[in-house]
Amino acid sequence: MALVAGSAAYQVLRGVTGTFPTQSATLLARAPALCTGTLNRRRMSSRRQTDHLERTANTFRQEIISPAKVCGITNESATVKRVRLAVANKEFTFKAGQWVDFFIPGVPKVGGFSICSSPGLLETEGVLELAVKYNLHPPAHWIHSQCTLGSEVAIRVGGEFCFDPLPSDLPLDLVLIAGGVGINPLFSILLHVVDLHKMREITGRCFQIGHVKLIYCAKNTGELLFKRNILDLVNSFPGKITCSFHVTQQSSPVCLQLQPFITEGRITEKDLASYVSTDHLCYICGPPPMIKSTCQQLESLHIPKEQILFEKWW
Repeated sequence: MALVAGSAAYQVLRGVTGTFPTQSATLLARAPALCTGTLNRRRMSSRRQTDHLERTANTFRQEIISPAKVCGITNESATVKRVRLAVANKEFTFKAGQWVDFFIPGVPKVGGFSICSSPGLLETEGVLELAVKYNLHPPAHWIHSQCTLGSEVAIRVGGEFCFDPLPSDLPLDLVLIAGGVGINPLFSILLHVVDLHKMREITGRCFQIGHVKLIYCAKNTGELLFKRNILDLVNSFPGKITCSFHVTQQSSPVCLQLQPFITEGRITEKDLASYVSTDHLCYICGPPPMIKSTCQQLESLHIPKEQILFEKWW
């Protein structure tokens, strides 16, 4: 298993050649050392948390690795930064729900971050967005401590967790279930749903999406990422998009605008029973314990396993 992970690390880094005129050679030269270090650490401890390249060693990746430049940075919450990247390669594409390998010159660790914007934003403006929670893992720490406007990185799309219907597909209803920063790929899917609605209104030929329900749990309202954007979408598409927010450790009063959408406590099977039916397609992203319990709850509600899709990031 370690050998596969190391080989994947080398293949991923090998593709960076030519993307940074002055920095790619240094990054590429470090690849063998990175792989050796990964293998040695794996032998020393099988209990440690694996990094992004190891977790995704056997996961689909595109061939294109594109240079990208930071063109926007905002604080999405007290612990999460939202970064906008201008993508240089015009052939670079992604599907709603996918993630990127995130290469930083001078940082040996490769990051893995879910894209939180829609494919349509990349098509129209040549940009994509990431929302990264603070932690000491080098790529995330770099974004919070060193990343500035104009910083240059490289990105590569990967992942099999996505929503990319064909125009000829039958209409369907979605349930998106998010825990914490696991909202990122699901927000991308939600924004793609909005683009599909708009395209169908204009052309009449796009995929016909049914109702979409977002169920999102976080520690408190301050950590409910994109909440204003989500409520704007709910108001803009009545009857087509609905949401329910859950908070587990709310200590301050909830603002009036959010109160109708807030439930105290974690998402329970009773909650899910009021949201889902056997014909829903369910997408889940969050911490492993949350995903495990949610899958069990959905299965007990007789949701077919093939209609339960999930992405683990921790």
